Amino acid sequence: MNWRIRNEALITPFFRAWWRLRRPMTLGVRGVVTDGRGDVLLVKHSYSSGWHLPGGGVERGETALQSLTRELEEEAGVTPMQTPILFGVYSNHANFPNDHVLVFRVEAWCSCAPRQDGEIAARDFFPLDRLPPDITGGTNRRLAEIFDAQAPSTMW
Repeated sequence: MNWRIRNEALITPFFRAWWRLRRPMTLGVRGVVTDGRGDVLLVKHSYSSGWHLPGGGVERGETALQSLTRELEEEAGVTPMQTPILFGVYSNHANFPNDHVLVFRVEAWCSCAPRQDGEIAARDFFPLDRLPPDITGGTNRRLAEIFDAQAPSTMW
């Protein structure tokens, strides 16, 4: 197991304190990408546990769509072929009181070479009825909202 995952409970508070000092508000993006069978793309990071929707933070000078495209290409090896559709805006107060996440549907895409820097431990497509047991709660709730017509929440 990766040293960052083993020490996640100790390291995470320091990273979050640094983010709060550097960024009084944080904005993240996540992409819901499906293949021709309707399976959903998930990634597993090398530094935290569980399966997530691919995505990450919007950097200074980027638009949300630029950030989503960059993150999908880097993490998942996916390039959107048309403008992704905004599905929802979520507050992630468990992470940071002023953190927000935008979730986009990516309906047309092509493959590209993902970045190989060790950030992503695994990436794979999963059938919606056989999601991995260690999928994160926020990811699972977003998929239920999109594919199972669950009532949308404003909280991640």
